[in-house]
Amino acid sequence: MIEFENVSKSFWTGKQRKVILDRASFRVEIGNSLGILAPNGTGKTTIINMMAGLEKPDEGTVRRTSRISFPLGFMGGIVNRHTAKENSRYIARLYGLDPDYIEAFCRWLTSIDEYFDMPVGTYSAGMRSRFSFSLMLALEFDIYLIDEGMPATTDPEFNRKAGSILRDRLQNSTLVIVSHQASTLEKFCRSAAVLRNGQLYMFDTLEEAKRLYDYEAHS
Repeated sequence: MIEFENVSKSFWTGKQRKVILDRASFRVEIGNSLGILAPNGTGKTTIINMMAGLEKPDEGTVRRTSRISFPLGFMGGIVNRHTAKENSRYIARLYGLDPDYIEAFCRWLTSIDEYFDMPVGTYSAGMRSRFSFSLMLALEFDIYLIDEGMPATTDPEFNRKAGSILRDRLQNSTLVIVSHQASTLEKFCRSAAVLRNGQLYMFDTLEEAKRLYDYEAHS
């Protein structure tokens, strides 16, 4: 479970204070994958980072009682001067997992051949994204966090394999995905929320959330 209780978060843009959340309270339950609809620039990435514990609220409390993934695309903890092999084995040890298995899984899923044994800092954006996604799928979590704004891979074979694994994972885990497009959420989420004026409005169905989101977009 992830629970936000009276959470406030804002940033100073240099001209004004941008409010992301204003004393917001909501909960993500295990077994109920959630899609969050919000226009670009409203703080989707910040909310995902707060769920992961990468950012702290200005006020209020964020409680995490489950194994929660790092956001898809997050490269923190990965050392650029080390190879994917070295990084995957290091991350495996941090989580108390078998380094041989994690290395083999990432090597198979990324399919970047000899580059797996080269420094991550030499990778293209697409290769880095594939490696990050592979690490996230190699480590089994109760809740997976995906931000549409994270770098995406354009490799169709990788997308097919990773998508299949993610769907299998979601049989026994939960997904939180943030997007400015409802179509992005339809594949994975039945319930949804809309970020509006510093509050997260939760709905039982994606259709209900879309109605509020579309109304806001055209009002």
